[in-house]
Amino acid sequence: MQISMTAQKSFGAFTLSAEFTASGDRVGIFGVSGSGKSTLVSMLAGLVEPDSGEIILDGECLFSSTSKINLRPEQRRIGMVFQQHCLFPHLSVSNNLLYGFNRCPPQFRNIDFNMLVDVLQLKGLLDRGVTRLSGGEKQRVALGRAILANPRLLLMDEPLSALDDGLRFQIIPYLKSVSERFGIPYLFISHSLVEMRLMTDTALVFEKGRLVEQTTGEQLARNRIGKSQVGYINLLKLGRPSPASSLYSYPWGNSRLLLSAVSDNEEVLAELSSKDIILFKNHPVAISARNLLKCTVRSIFDSRGTNGIELDCSGNTLISEVADDAINELEIAKGNTVYAAVKASAFRLPGFRPSGKFIS
Repeated sequence: MQISMTAQKSFGAFTLSAEFTASGDRVGIFGVSGSGKSTLVSMLAGLVEPDSGEIILDGECLFSSTSKINLRPEQRRIGMVFQQHCLFPHLSVSNNLLYGFNRCPPQFRNIDFNMLVDVLQLKGLLDRGVTRLSGGEKQRVALGRAILANPRLLLMDEPLSALDDGLRFQIIPYLKSVSERFGIPYLFISHSLVEMRLMTDTALVFEKGRLVEQTTGEQLARNRIGKSQVGYINLLKLGRPSPASSLYSYPWGNSRLLLSAVSDNEEVLAELSSKDIILFKNHPVAISARNLLKCTVRSIFDSRGTNGIELDCSGNTLISEVADDAINELEIAKGNTVYAAVKASAFRLPGFRPSGKFIS
């Protein structure tokens, strides 16, 4: 997929100037509320007409103010998932899901209905009216309806915002597989750095209606450590845990970590803030934190006044952050050894309470 936009749209005092070229199957649009993200994707989908400019998708002109071209939304074959579910209230869940599928030419029907229903956990809801669904259930149906329409491009405008964390991390792998397995590229809009890292290869950063940066989701998160209240969120793939006294021991690559929360899943994605990783120059004699990892400093980078420390912990990567004084006191330099301490309670398992019960 390649998108080229040089389009402008004004609403009162606000003006969006979308001028960029992006290619790839997994492109993200990142920005805070009011930065112009939703207006941008609405122009691309044909729901909002730009005041001027040009929009080209894979060599086809969708809009041109000079050439008087403005393809209707249905001519663009672009699917869209809104922040709100926008379901048809008079149709059942099954008929909502099949609405776009039934109108899609047979040669484009590559998505398996039953597989999608299983992934989105909708099997028991198919005969139900959408007015009887919870907010999260409605958003899952909206996701399924857009995917089953088999579009050539899928636009997702904050599609996971209505879902609980547990379901959100279950759906993300399937959304990514849509591009890989069925050849449907997507444009993913979010203000979540974690979602940008998991869902995109390229991130376009908008501020006040202007493109200010084109980067990767990972680099975007590292650049904003000093600006974020939660720091950098390390994402750790952990295996099935085993009891360890009052805690739970999880495999993490060649290491094991002790957590206070338990999951019954074969694999879980744990979150750990860079602010919750304490570094030591030497092995401490005694410490209350239950996790102490011997690590090698892989790199040091500046992030808006904060020092990010990339650590190699037996082949696993962690990002910590320290103040300038700590760099000198701990003699932190590339290739040096440090010890990283983490409390068992510092890890967050999305969708799970500290007791280990799933949040439904």
